[in-house]
Amino acid sequence: MKNSYLLRLHFIVFLWGFTAILGKLILAEAQVLVFYRMLFAAVFLYLYLRLIKKDSIKVPKNLLLKLIGIGSVMAFHWLFFFQSIKVSNVSIALSCLSLSTLFAALIEPLVFRRKPDWAEVVIGIIIVICISLIFNAELKYKEGIIYGILCALFGTIFSVLNGKMFGKTSSGNIIFYEIAGGWFIISLFFLFTGQISSVSEISYTDIALVLLLASVFTAYPMFESVKLMKFISPFTLILTVNLEPVYGIILAFFIFGASEHMSPVFYGASFVMIASIVVNGIIKSRRKKEELITESKPL
Repeated sequence: MKNSYLLRLHFIVFLWGFTAILGKLILAEAQVLVFYRMLFAAVFLYLYLRLIKKDSIKVPKNLLLKLIGIGSVMAFHWLFFFQSIKVSNVSIALSCLSLSTLFAALIEPLVFRRKPDWAEVVIGIIIVICISLIFNAELKYKEGIIYGILCALFGTIFSVLNGKMFGKTSSGNIIFYEIAGGWFIISLFFLFTGQISSVSEISYTDIALVLLLASVFTAYPMFESVKLMKFISPFTLILTVNLEPVYGIILAFFIFGASEHMSPVFYGASFVMIASIVVNGIIKSRRKKEELITESKPL
């Protein structure tokens, strides 16, 4: 039974890795892509919650405002991610996601008021060194690397803030209002900047791909990951999710060919970054086990 849960987990991580591939296949601008992705995903989530699960989506007003705010951070995370792909390639965008470890080591202690985890900080510094090597080796992609770094930063902020929402309403409501809120903020941006007409600048092929992205590669994996958390340890979940860049980079290499071929320095640095994240996960797992053993001992 556990193997079936692990298989499902790897499948949704594979889907997340394929998100970057779709981001490159969709020719629309990054902001238009995110606008439709969040719109369609919100519609799919609403239909699922109300028509299939028949859940209530009522939440207190103050919680709703918080979820909209966190959703806007998610929107920026996705915007910078796809913009990084547009101006560079899939491999650059995915490798920069590894910086989330450093950002988490710095941001989480501030938000949750705990002492910094120096192991995370050291691993984060190693990742920064690797990103610096990639930056110097792939200087032609410097704009994509900058957007990728911003993507990792906003993704970390989103994850940390999202963690504070746990238990305040159902997971379905949290996901729905964050995505709908992100779409609302992007819509306001288009309205106030007079760029609302740009959302019509998208082909039917792109619309079809965004529908696929919003349903199979966004709404479904989010709900599936929430379900799997009941059967799989957080350590296994985090460790497996870290394989997303691996899946994405390998897929991009075989699908797009020459445009995704990088220097040996890139692959070496990427390997070190991913290995560092795996080591971080192992360290955390061992610490957790030691804490549980200590707590279980009689006084």
